[in-house]
Amino acid sequence: MAMGRRERKKAQTRRALSEAALRLFSERGYDGVTVAQIADEADVSIATLFAHVPDGKEALIFDDGVERHVWLVAAVRERPSGQSVLEALRRCLAGRGPFADDLPPELRAKRDLIVGTPALREYSRKLWTAGEGALAEAIAAESGRDPADMTVRALARYVLEIPELAGAEPDPSGAMNAIFDLLESGWPEPHAPVTSTARPVAPSG
Repeated sequence: MAMGRRERKKAQTRRALSEAALRLFSERGYDGVTVAQIADEADVSIATLFAHVPDGKEALIFDDGVERHVWLVAAVRERPSGQSVLEALRRCLAGRGPFADDLPPELRAKRDLIVGTPALREYSRKLWTAGEGALAEAIAAESGRDPADMTVRALARYVLEIPELAGAEPDPSGAMNAIFDLLESGWPEPHAPVTSTARPVAPSG
């Protein structure tokens, strides 16, 4: 369905704000940019900026997070026969965000800005974890469990924390795979210490 004039205008303003914020953050650093400067750069009022993004400047370069929840749920529900839920989620995350290695330059610059800015990384984390309910429902449906089961909710939460945990590592993909390996195999027990069977030597004298 085609957008009406009002919706197109809103989308254009939102895009202008996002582009202005990304440009200024890249030039001056996140902490060196004010909301007023972003509004001025996009040629809108501060009131208009907050009407489009009430969460403030950290929200300006993100979408609403809905799309990522949709494709995570789809990865679980539409995975090939024989593929585990965790493997489907691993493959889904592998080509996105901090784990993608084939991004065009403009998206790579945006990703690097987010990963390198604590406030932006924390906002991104909120968008990921907001999808916990939807992902838990999908996992429950595919595993025959109750969505309220704590283990289902925990698994969904752990997966949604991976971009924040692994995204800033020197090797994000390697870190992501290490976490998925752990989730698939469980926490390994440490090796039992070797105990000596030799008898203690009696003190001399």
